[in-house]
Amino acid sequence: MRRHQQDRRIGDHLVDRGLVTKETLDAAQRVAAESGAYIGEVLVSIGALDSESLTRALADLWGVPYAVPSRTAAALDAPGVDLGTVLADRWLPLERRADGVPVVAVVDEPTASRRAAIAAALGEEPFVVLADRWDFQQAVLDRYGSDLRDRASLGLWGRAPAHSARVVLVPWQRVALAVAVVAVALAAVADLRAVVVTLSVVVGLSFLVGTGFKFWASLRGARMEHVTRTDAAVLAALPDHDLPRYTVLVPVYKEANIVANLIGNLGALDYPAHLLEVLILVEEDDAETRAAAEAAHPPAHFRFITVPAGAPQTKPKACNVGLEFATGELLVIYDAEDKPEPDQLKKAVLAFREAGEDLVCVQAALNYFNADENPLTRMFTLEYSFWFDYMLPGLEYGRLAIPLGGTSNHFRVSGLRRLGGWDPFNVTEDADLGIRAAAEGLRVGVIDSTTYEEANTSYPNFVRQRSRWIKGYMQTTLVHLRDPLRLVRVAGLRQTLSFLALVGGTPATFLAVPVLYAVFLASLLLDPEQLAFLFPGWVLWLSLLNLGVGSALMIYVSMMGAFKRRRYGLVLWGAANPAYWLLHSVAAYKGLWQLVTKPHYWEKTAHGLTGVDAAPHRLPAVRG
Repeated sequence: MRRHQQDRRIGDHLVDRGLVTKETLDAAQRVAAESGAYIGEVLVSIGALDSESLTRALADLWGVPYAVPSRTAAALDAPGVDLGTVLADRWLPLERRADGVPVVAVVDEPTASRRAAIAAALGEEPFVVLADRWDFQQAVLDRYGSDLRDRASLGLWGRAPAHSARVVLVPWQRVALAVAVVAVALAAVADLRAVVVTLSVVVGLSFLVGTGFKFWASLRGARMEHVTRTDAAVLAALPDHDLPRYTVLVPVYKEANIVANLIGNLGALDYPAHLLEVLILVEEDDAETRAAAEAAHPPAHFRFITVPAGAPQTKPKACNVGLEFATGELLVIYDAEDKPEPDQLKKAVLAFREAGEDLVCVQAALNYFNADENPLTRMFTLEYSFWFDYMLPGLEYGRLAIPLGGTSNHFRVSGLRRLGGWDPFNVTEDADLGIRAAAEGLRVGVIDSTTYEEANTSYPNFVRQRSRWIKGYMQTTLVHLRDPLRLVRVAGLRQTLSFLALVGGTPATFLAVPVLYAVFLASLLLDPEQLAFLFPGWVLWLSLLNLGVGSALMIYVSMMGAFKRRRYGLVLWGAANPAYWLLHSVAAYKGLWQLVTKPHYWEKTAHGLTGVDAAPHRLPAVRG
């Protein structure tokens, strides 16, 4: 009742000041009553007035001055008032007046209880001014930029160092690695043939286990192909007043050429604008991208957050900064070139409501709008189709750990904060977070919605991208094996084994490919007697069997993905999978080298290289 009276009071004041008409106010009040949103949020979201005009009017109504805190004088020294207090309580010490009274900016109505809480924190009565929410945010960035950078960079490390990839190897892992290297070297001196035979068997079996697990998970995912995850009638009947507030984080860097596209792509989301905030995370040294985004004139619920400069300069660090300012109950990550299906957010809402609190994240499928551009985009599309349409559903079907994709991850904000956000030192922070959720007894699921992206059209760009992904899988494997007994105890043996087979097995598979291909070529070009010293007959045939079976399995699941997406022209391209994997091998060895030399280096992927437009009519339907 009090909320309704407050909205009526604000609405009448706006009409009296001539800022909105009575008709506009009545329409906005109906929306506010149905959705539970504040009347001011609704009026700004529909473009009836801008945020500054609303805040000035509220300052007049509540009898306090309006102020732009980022333009004030030097900050007030307020011991005990830290970044956490400012973000949680939404007030910011600014300066002292000439008479010594501290000036404090707030973004909500300065009620007696709020004034008393501020006075208790400061130890004296404040002079309160009202600030626009976005000016307040900028002032916090200006004031606490270094604290924000440290929280975003070192928060997980400080809270749970064992979960952070800041250190590549913990002491026992370094000792174990050194012992293993010395043992292999000594064994090779004693009996080179035995070492080669043993390593050949290990390499071949690693390849077969890695490919076999993906095949097994994809076949389990095929069981879900015709299962309706979201009831269309329930989705259509979902009323606005039953929707939670949603935050969209869009980390961008050096993407001035495509950032304007996200305005239209995310503007097409079927979600009430007054319940949606889109935070575009721009690095401090990337003025060009910010200028391009601002030039596209984004709507009122799109805002910019400047990510404070400092190492590591990575996407997860930017996302951690965005998480500090997120006001949504749910949150999703999109990249600048993403084109999500319009009802994706609502499908995520239903998925969370139908599950228990242990479901911390749901992953939408990723696919490509430029699949037919060149051979690389075709292979990329085949890979993503089986990965997101079959394998991840198969992992969910078995309640196994799911390594997240880099975008379209929908989170419960409370659960995400419980996990400590993203690890800025892990270059596949998404996969790591999915595994970390499982390691903490939480669950990741999938939803039947697709986000379309731009497939990599450039081979060098592809190697840069994949070397980072594979290096991140190596990092994630090392991090979560620091305490394997705890991992088994909390996540369970099945979860642990699936994690090892997928996240650990994927780099192992790609590292094994050149070795197995070399053995295969040697078997064709050399006399068997020449190979017998290092490769006895049974070892040679076992290696060839592992290579043949593993390759056949991956060709099969690649073709499955093409059928699922009704891209029948790509089916035969699945036979090119062995050649495609050679590219992955190049990236894998580059990633391994970087893990040793510069483990936290973020290999930037260039976007906007395609000549294909992501028009809706070009996006094929998904069967099932």
